[in-house]
Amino acid sequence: MFRRAAAKLATATLLLPVPAAAHGFGRLYNLPVPFWMYAWAATAALLLSFMVVAIFSTARPTADVDSARDVSAAGWVRALRRLSPGLKLFSVFLLLLCIATALFGNRDPFRNFSMTFFWVCFGLLFTYLTAVLGNFYAALNPWRTLADGVGRLRRGFGAGRLAYPEALGDWPALALFLGFIWFELFNHGRPSTLGAVLLAYTALNLAGSWLIGAAAWFRHCEIFSVFFRLAAQLAPLDYRRAEPPGSVSTLRLRSAFSGLTQERPKTLATVVFLLAMLSTTAFDGLRATQWWVNLFWADPTGVFTAIVGQRPIHAYASLRPWYIGWETFWLLASPFLYLGTYLAFLWLAKVMAHSRRSVGELALDFAYTLLPIALAYNLTHYATLVLTQGLKIVSLSSDPFGWGWNLLGSAGMFRAPILPAIGWVWHTQVGIILAGHVLSVYAAHRVALRVFSTRRSALLSQLPMLGLMVLLTVAGLWILAQPLTAELLR
Repeated sequence: MFRRAAAKLATATLLLPVPAAAHGFGRLYNLPVPFWMYAWAATAALLLSFMVVAIFSTARPTADVDSARDVSAAGWVRALRRLSPGLKLFSVFLLLLCIATALFGNRDPFRNFSMTFFWVCFGLLFTYLTAVLGNFYAALNPWRTLADGVGRLRRGFGAGRLAYPEALGDWPALALFLGFIWFELFNHGRPSTLGAVLLAYTALNLAGSWLIGAAAWFRHCEIFSVFFRLAAQLAPLDYRRAEPPGSVSTLRLRSAFSGLTQERPKTLATVVFLLAMLSTTAFDGLRATQWWVNLFWADPTGVFTAIVGQRPIHAYASLRPWYIGWETFWLLASPFLYLGTYLAFLWLAKVMAHSRRSVGELALDFAYTLLPIALAYNLTHYATLVLTQGLKIVSLSSDPFGWGWNLLGSAGMFRAPILPAIGWVWHTQVGIILAGHVLSVYAAHRVALRVFSTRRSALLSQLPMLGLMVLLTVAGLWILAQPLTAELLR
């Protein structure tokens, strides 16, 4: 009787509607206006933007025209180079501090330096700064600094023992990225586990540098090298690390967002990594919604009930591992589902433009035009964490282990989160998603003018791409508008 009563209570809790909450924010709210009005307004804005771009953006950019200006010899760049060794050592110090506080610090994730610094300051804030300022992570990468340091102590350490197969491209980085996202979603906020993972990841980076060489490893295999390199395509500063060692690093000043149209990934693996940046963020938002949880536990299709012999919610304890496997499957499949959708729309673009260019080539041509959408999704889902938890890094820096220290005199500062008005949060999220898609529409049209033979072909090719942008916009807004469910059932 107790089990039946508990099952009924769990079912009622699962199906009980609650107001939606902004992802990564936690406060409940109702939409200021009906969702369909936002969807239609966003669609109309995209259509209007497409028409404006089609009418006024008529110049045919060429791949060989590069207006970037080399500023490597500028005084402020030379000053940064003098500071570079100290900054690299500081990045290593932060990595080691993150590992130490995770393993030996306070067990409360909100009072542990590592959780806030790694997931919020590094994972989120650093991403946004990279999109604005450029790929300075390539110069400050702590794992690369450690590998280079070992190379100075042991000659030839980072030269590699095996030649990296170029056909692999960025597939290793994609596999590790999906593993890190899985860890983020299913770790349940345990600092000690984060410390163990970072320690293992440090050992992996050193082993990879020894095996295939530091240049190849940090180009194709290290997660954050690939991630920040892609995010930096939006930035006006284009930093190129010296490879091989001994050559000179370059820093170029270019037009903002020009990397979206002037650069191009070399392999499909990079395209899938980019799509994973988009799909995993969408999945993280989706899995927190009642719709997603009901899909498994309420079983509206009856599939799981037929397999198990009873409704899944009545066998919650035994089916919980299966639910994690179910979510893992869709997480790993998400970038490839996005890839299939992307390729399908590109095929339509190819047909409408009567182009002889293969779908694979078009996938590489237009890949970077999706980056503003990926960044917009990230901002809408997670940026509020910078205000609610990220600011606490000021106080946590004074007491990183949570032992009652006040090393910097700031232990009592910014301990309360900043909570913007919910209506302001929602409208900002809608605006960010729409702005990201409008920028993608513009970039895609510029690429189309270069890729296709005539302006008419370029315009026709962008009709399916516009449909893709509308689909992604409405899907993103729909996820944000869904009622959230309790963490227990996820």
